[in-house]
Amino acid sequence: MSSVIWYIYEFARKSWAENFAVAKTDPEIVEAPDRFRDFPQVIPENCIACGACTAACPAPQAIKLVRSEDTEEAEGQTYPVINNRGCIRCGFCAEVCPTDPKTITCGENHLIREEFTILPAEIMYVIDDYLCIRCKKCMNACPVYGAIYEADNKILIDQSVCISCGECLNKCPVKGAVKGIYISNVQEQKNIINLVVNTLEERIEAERDNITHLSDTEVYKMDYPIKDLVESARSILDNDDLILDTFQKITDRLKLRIVTWDEEKCKKCHLCVDECPSRAISYDEEEDVIRRDTKKCLRCSTCYQTCPFGVAGYFVARFLLNPPSLEEGVIHITIKASQLPVGAD
Repeated sequence: MSSVIWYIYEFARKSWAENFAVAKTDPEIVEAPDRFRDFPQVIPENCIACGACTAACPAPQAIKLVRSEDTEEAEGQTYPVINNRGCIRCGFCAEVCPTDPKTITCGENHLIREEFTILPAEIMYVIDDYLCIRCKKCMNACPVYGAIYEADNKILIDQSVCISCGECLNKCPVKGAVKGIYISNVQEQKNIINLVVNTLEERIEAERDNITHLSDTEVYKMDYPIKDLVESARSILDNDDLILDTFQKITDRLKLRIVTWDEEKCKKCHLCVDECPSRAISYDEEEDVIRRDTKKCLRCSTCYQTCPFGVAGYFVARFLLNPPSLEEGVIHITIKASQLPVGAD
């Protein structure tokens, strides 16, 4: 009872009534700090429609991309729309937005580590400095500021900013200077690479008699339709675009080394046996013959350069897929003698 009387007494004081009538909140408390995460605000004109925000959002139906109607003056603009009833104000959409200035803002965004940047990409683009001619057409074509930049006379791609749109690859005038690397189905890609390489080796091995006697100036050509290869690849991976891309990368970059072996020329000097780094060449005492194990062979050409009697032959095969099609594609194979020095010389 005494406490109630005390409260009544305090409220009845004139000073309390005056202070209550003119009370004001401290401005520092009213103003939201920069670190406060409000609902995201969208600046449509900055959007490049990459979809990073929708991929990063953990809240269902909180964000979606829409497109305004086309007019006679301009095409419609694609931009994200935020559903405040679903948004949890996590700020992921603003963090992963690659545009500068940002399309989405929601206060001062804390920086996240580069390896955790979330982008809806299956392909990572890289620039081969050996093939790049520094024309900067990729930089001019890139829609994201800072995604492609120059440093130390090299053109580089910032993977934390790149949206994998592929404009750099489309504009590059040099084949292979810009490469699109699929970052999904890595093991399946390895299996397809092994399939193609092993198949081409078997095909070349079948032509050994025609290859062995090639002179330094002669070239042996043959074609290999890829129809059967494609069917085998499809049993590994159900993605024709990725299969074709893998086939093209193999044929563009593969240089197959071929070692032939003519036992009739062998004098059993054992020089190749002693020099072989993988022990692929051995001497069979029972049959008195020098043997080469093709499975152990590294195709390093040591035997070719060591043998003074020309037992080992060394050739190089190059490949071209033309046309670049899974239905009509043919791998054109060109084989010629190596220009390495040989022991018989």
